[in-house]
Amino acid sequence: MTSAAGTGRSPIVRPAMESDYQAVVELLRDAGLPLAGVPRSLTDFYVAEERGTVLGAVGLEVHGGDGLLRSAVVHPTARGTGIGLTLVDRILRHARERGLGAVYLLTTTAESYFPRFGFSRIAREAVPDPVKASVEFREACPASAVAMRRPVSDG
Repeated sequence: MTSAAGTGRSPIVRPAMESDYQAVVELLRDAGLPLAGVPRSLTDFYVAEERGTVLGAVGLEVHGGDGLLRSAVVHPTARGTGIGLTLVDRILRHARERGLGAVYLLTTTAESYFPRFGFSRIAREAVPDPVKASVEFREACPASAVAMRRPVSDG
């Protein structure tokens, strides 16, 4: 695995392709993140790639007029390089381009990371029913996961 740190090159952030599926699954598995509901097509996913190596990924599920940010992951050797920031910014721009009203997420480990993007903690009960019906809410994330929301029009 090539490290993004110190290479002098910035990874390319691009829409994910089906051929990225295995690399994305490996990143998620290694980070202990849920695989349930990750589409093989990786529709509405973005990856950060450097020299042919996928270093990070993030996805958006659309449920009604809102989105669910999921699978935000960066390879350990590339953490702290800005890849995560770039990926989350890109997926939020994608949500805006899709005309979504708000983006939700569940996290067990990154509650302090997402406020920099305008996310705030909310009660799980406040999440719209279409988003709560997602595999992520129903099965993949534990009941102890923190729910967060960000209006898309902000920022």
